[in-house]
Amino acid sequence: MLLLDTASLYFRAYFGVPDIKAEDGTPVNAVRGLLEFISRLVNDYSPTDLVCCWDNDWRPQWRVDLIPSYKAHRVVVERETAPDVEEVPDPLEVQVPIIREVLAAAGICVIGADGYEADDVIGTLATNAGMPVDVVTGDRDLFQLVDDAAGVRILYPTRGVGDPDLVDEKWVLAKYGITAAQYADFATMRGDTSDGLPGVKGVGEKTAAKLLEQYGDLEGIVAAVADPTTSLTKAQRQKFIDAVDYLAVAPQVVAVARDLPLDRTRTALPSAPADPERLHELAATYNLASPVARLEAALARV
Repeated sequence: MLLLDTASLYFRAYFGVPDIKAEDGTPVNAVRGLLEFISRLVNDYSPTDLVCCWDNDWRPQWRVDLIPSYKAHRVVVERETAPDVEEVPDPLEVQVPIIREVLAAAGICVIGADGYEADDVIGTLATNAGMPVDVVTGDRDLFQLVDDAAGVRILYPTRGVGDPDLVDEKWVLAKYGITAAQYADFATMRGDTSDGLPGVKGVGEKTAAKLLEQYGDLEGIVAAVADPTTSLTKAQRQKFIDAVDYLAVAPQVVAVARDLPLDRTRTALPSAPADPERLHELAATYNLASPVARLEAALARV
C-alpha cells in the first residue's frame, strides 16, 4: 500500500514544476506535478492499494487547545466554525479543487477525517494494514510510524519523488541515534519551528538522543528529572522543569492518531480510470493531456 501525504506532494510540485497554465490562464503546475508523482510511484513500486491522504483540518482545534502556537504562524484567517485558513500561494490554492476532481475521475482513493490532519489518516491506515506500507511524505514527524516488523517505511523525497530516502529502522538509527519507536519523544523534545512547537529549550537533537538512550523514553526522562540520584546535571534538570507545562501536552500533539474510524474498503488502486470521459474532459480543459496519459498507462500496469 502507498499512502501519500497529498498536500506535501502538491506543495512540492507547485514549487518544483515550472509555471504552466491552462488555456484560460488557470495555473496547473501543481496538478500536473502531482499526477506525474503518482504515475512515477505506481510504476516504481507497483502498489495494490494507494490512498491520497487529505488534510480535512490542517490545524485541528484540539491540538491548538493543547499548544496555542501550533502552526499559528501559517494562519491567515481564523474561523470559529470551520478550520482556519492556511497561508497558501493563490496560484496553488486555485489548483486544489482541480486536483480533487482529477483524482475522483481517475478513481484514486482520497481519504480525510474531519478534525484531523492527513498525518492522522496516514497513521491510522498504516497501523494494522495487513500488508507492507510505504508512506510518501516530506514530513519528518511521520518517521514515528516506521516499523520493520509491520513492513512500514517512509519514502522521504529529499532528492525528489523518483529518488527518495527509504526510511526504515536502520536509517532512523543511523540518522538520529534513536529507534523509530522513540521518534515521537525525540521530536517532542527537539521541537519544530515549522509547526510552532517550541520543544524543550536548550535540548537539541544530540542531547535528546543521548537522554533517550539512557532513559528509554520521555516518561523515563521526566522520572529521572524528579529523581535526585540520577546522573542528570543541574542544568539538564532545570531545562525539563522549565518545560513542564509543555511536556504535559506536547506528546499528544506530536503523536499521530492511529485509531480513526476510516473506510478501508476503497483503497485498491484501479487498473483504469473510474470516469474516463470526465478525466479526458478535465485533461482538455486544464492542459493535462500528457500527465493524464501517463497516469492511465501506469494504472493499466496494475
